[in-house]
Amino acid sequence: MGEHDARRRAAWRFVRAVIRSQASGVIGAALSGLLWQAGAVSAPLLVGYAIDHGVVTKDRRILLIWLGALLGVGLLEMTAGAVRHLYAIRNRARSDARVRDAIFAHALRLDASYHDRVGPGELMSRASSDSEHVARMMDSIGHTIGYVLTVLAVAIVLLFLDWKLALVVLIPLPLVSLAGWRYSRRYHERTARLQERWGKAATLVEETVSGIRVVKGLGAGEPLASEFRVRSRTIVDRALDIARLDAVFLPTLEFLPMLGLLAVLWLGGRRVISGDLTLGSFVAFNAYVAMLVWPLRVLGQRVTTLQKAVGASARISEVLDAEPQLREARHPAELERPLRGDVRLSGVQFGHEGERPVLNGLDLHLAPGESLALVGATGSGKSTIAGLLARLYDPDAGRVLLDGHDVRDLRISDVRGAVALVFEETFLFTDSVRENIRFARPNASNEDVERAAALAGAAGFIAELPDGYDTVLGERGFSLSGGQRQRVAIARAILADPAVLVLDDATSAVDATKEHEIRAALTTVMSGRTTLVIAHRPATIALADRVAVLESGRIVEEGTHGDLMRSSVRYRTLLALEQAA
Repeated sequence: MGEHDARRRAAWRFVRAVIRSQASGVIGAALSGLLWQAGAVSAPLLVGYAIDHGVVTKDRRILLIWLGALLGVGLLEMTAGAVRHLYAIRNRARSDARVRDAIFAHALRLDASYHDRVGPGELMSRASSDSEHVARMMDSIGHTIGYVLTVLAVAIVLLFLDWKLALVVLIPLPLVSLAGWRYSRRYHERTARLQERWGKAATLVEETVSGIRVVKGLGAGEPLASEFRVRSRTIVDRALDIARLDAVFLPTLEFLPMLGLLAVLWLGGRRVISGDLTLGSFVAFNAYVAMLVWPLRVLGQRVTTLQKAVGASARISEVLDAEPQLREARHPAELERPLRGDVRLSGVQFGHEGERPVLNGLDLHLAPGESLALVGATGSGKSTIAGLLARLYDPDAGRVLLDGHDVRDLRISDVRGAVALVFEETFLFTDSVRENIRFARPNASNEDVERAAALAGAAGFIAELPDGYDTVLGERGFSLSGGQRQRVAIARAILADPAVLVLDDATSAVDATKEHEIRAALTTVMSGRTTLVIAHRPATIALADRVAVLESGRIVEEGTHGDLMRSSVRYRTLLALEQAA
């Protein structure tokens, strides 16, 4: 219960923050809504006076005066309604953009461990459907304030016209408020469950589309379609839960004012017949009672809109309130320029959340300009070492040093600028080849881009593309082969000109018959640059000055490729297993 209350408080804090961020728009919408409602509330009074002082007395001049006043009120309503609509759309669009921007910017600040837990489908759901619910609340806020004021103004006017008759209409309204409060709580719970189901469905869609080649390659389309149908049915069931709640509350909300209208017609009609109430006042009274029906109905819907926004805000707050586990030092140390690229891991211990340690007291040193190949069985922690060097994670114990500085004492941006990673799974953006290569250095010249491509062995195939370097790649770069994508990624890392280059199985997608095409390029790239090579192929491993064998979270053997091949059974077994795989 405590966690639920905390989420609800966080949601309301977020709602208030969004409203404050659009304070001028909210005030503008409320004021224009107030003018609109003032016109609407005054119209029946004018009609009543026109009947009593113009129609009943047969005074055409007075009737024309009241008709002119009514026309002025109509023009006021029209103008204020247009202004209110413009404010509503502006509030909606700006709030939607603000929430999406906040989620996107904060997601970029969060570290890799958060993204390991929360998939992209969940983040997409919160940045799309959840932000849309918040935007709808901002769209309706001016209308809602106007309708609340309408109910209050109508209540005051009814009491002024005939307080006895007014009490017949107004006494049930507190009961409506009580019912609305109970409805609101139930609606919030059911909406939260529905939005969670939407998030799960979005995750499945995102994963399926991202891995569409795997899905088709394994013929897994039907099982996935079946799973999505199950999740869709759950969404339908949750939506029907909400619909059943609405089916009871909203018609009841509409029916109560109709009972009031019946009472007014019966009691008021008798008073008009007896001469206790003028005909104009009676017509105005009925118009005001009828006027309550629509605002009460809309306010019931606005409760729904608000509860959806609160439920969405709770999910958005979970992202925005998440704190990066990687903290930057208050007074970060400065790396001396030029960077030497001296890398040392000392007594490093690390384990992902809830899992046994992957690294256990690891010691490793790369001298400036040295290249080291890291070899180990699957799951031995090779990629974890790469992540620690780029400070995607922090060690649980021990230190990771760059040029003698603990990376936790440096600016994260400085560490990421000094260490470039090229992963086994290459990610390219839907943009031109040129822009993909200069992703880390947007201001790099075309000559620098082409030089980096040449060093990575990518210049040849790029020249054969339809528009050369200006060829726009498909999503994730899947219009290229695996080897071509990896060469573009290597070129991207080269252009970043890091002091430390980490090749995390970066040649795995290159066909073995074409590996020689980039081996010379890698030799050029690695020359004079501190390089950590995580590889499985002997030819790639042999490019490194020395080799370290990782086992049980520690370095158990070191030496050159040739020395280990001659002297280490463990090393030969590892390579034989990789070759067999």
